Amino acid sequence: MTFAVDIDGTITENGNGRIHLKALSVLRQACSAGHDVIFVSGRSSVEGFMLSVFGGTTKVAVGENGGCITTSPTSHTILGDISECARAFDVIRSRFNAKKKPVFPRLTEIVLERTFDIGMAGRLLRDKGFGVVLSDSGYAFHINSAGVDKGSGFRKVMEMFNTSKEDVIAIGDSQTDLSLFDVAGTSVALYNAPDSVKSHATITTSTKAGDGVVEAIDQLIPRIARG
Repeated sequence: MTFAVDIDGTITENGNGRIHLKALSVLRQACSAGHDVIFVSGRSSVEGFMLSVFGGTTKVAVGENGGCITTSPTSHTILGDISECARAFDVIRSRFNAKKKPVFPRLTEIVLERTFDIGMAGRLLRDKGFGVVLSDSGYAFHINSAGVDKGSGFRKVMEMFNTSKEDVIAIGDSQTDLSLFDVAGTSVALYNAPDSVKSHATITTSTKAGDGVVEAIDQLIPRIARG
């Protein structure tokens, strides 16, 4: 099996970006049992890749909400156009109190503080004819190229690994994970996910964030010990 796992709100705890160590442990055990575990995040793919290195999971990461895939410290597959995203940001900034969020450098997207009405901003961009998507990960607002999302990014990884939809288990907690659920045979929404995400999942856990990941892994692969 191949696990596609979100990071923030999924394997982090207390809303401060700290990794839930038990969740990381069971994911590492899944890798040791012969499964692939790939982080798919709104964070940079470099952050996801480094987490895979130190966490002992499969050394591939999809970041920037599908805009970039990292397979080594110097190998990145670019799937989005940051120049149009930057122009869209200039338009948003001219109308709203929009500020860039301090994050790891991005190659395909613009990341913003959650300080304005995302619905109104999205309508403004559509009216201006921009081919971009404005989304809310719960961690930040993201401007991505049209057609770029976690699902489209992970499909590229599925091609790399020759993996079928039936062999993919996606785990997440936010609206940005819905496209990832679409390419997975089994999808897991954590207890802390909004109802709109839970309604699209195959399974909803009874516990939140990292505890929910542990619960899901134990349910889906009983032979993996909790350690």
